[in-house]
Amino acid sequence: MSGFVEKPEPLQVPGLVHLHTGKVRDLYQNEAGDLVMVASDRISAYDWVLPTEIPDKGRVLTQLSLWWFDRLADLIPNHVISTDLPAGAPADWAGRTLICRSLRMVPVECVARGYLTGSGLVEYDESRTVCGLALPEGLTDGSELPAPIFTPATKAAVGDHDENVSYEEVARQVGAETAAQLRQSTLAIYSRARDIARDRGIILADTKFEFGLDDSGLVLADEVLTPDSSRFWPAASWEPGRAQPSYDKQYVRDWLTSPASGWDRRSEQPPPPLPQQVVEATRAKYLEAYELLTGNAWQ
Repeated sequence: MSGFVEKPEPLQVPGLVHLHTGKVRDLYQNEAGDLVMVASDRISAYDWVLPTEIPDKGRVLTQLSLWWFDRLADLIPNHVISTDLPAGAPADWAGRTLICRSLRMVPVECVARGYLTGSGLVEYDESRTVCGLALPEGLTDGSELPAPIFTPATKAAVGDHDENVSYEEVARQVGAETAAQLRQSTLAIYSRARDIARDRGIILADTKFEFGLDDSGLVLADEVLTPDSSRFWPAASWEPGRAQPSYDKQYVRDWLTSPASGWDRRSEQPPPPLPQQVVEATRAKYLEAYELLTGNAWQ
């Protein structure tokens, strides 16, 4: 059992139709048929959406995504139409709302890995492969890969876990041409972002993208290169062979699996609320990632 500890009721806004409540984002459709995407301050871990929010998190994700979209525009179009607040929307939506093109979403999480960790490390330790791709001997937690790899996953519903799949399975699901475009675009975007982050003292270990299709072809959608969708590590302290410190929700994961939380993730019980010090430390990590990458102070 997993999912929402406390599923929020969607806000009713004149002129908008609520479509979906996700782990972080609430999706609406406006009268023009455009998608209205609102990033909440919800945070998820271990397939649960936690009952405690992280202040400003949704704004950080939105503003950082916009910063990255600008730096990737020559590689691939994105879905953003406007950042204007819809008429009648609550003031709290400011800075966390995007008006986006409605796309035919590709049912694949497009993951790029430049370093070995997470589920990739688990598979590597068992078979010296990641998503069926053979890797050399001698790699360990945090090792840089010889070259970035495309390791797609299925898109899971809230409460379910994404599952790594082979490139061949992606081609079977979406067709060989679209699969090739997904792999090429994913690796090109990752390589651009890796270099930008490296110049700012950050390692982009891995990240995931979502793409949609319109009449012109492939479009980058959802969020992009945020602490929710990426592993960012401080380059100065990178040391293969151990877990790396990171600018993401690892602080939340660590607390949930510590004796202090009293929670057993193998049970069917929902996780407890986060203590204030965990909330503040997690917020600080998100803001630090934003400021280091963009060079801008958080407003």
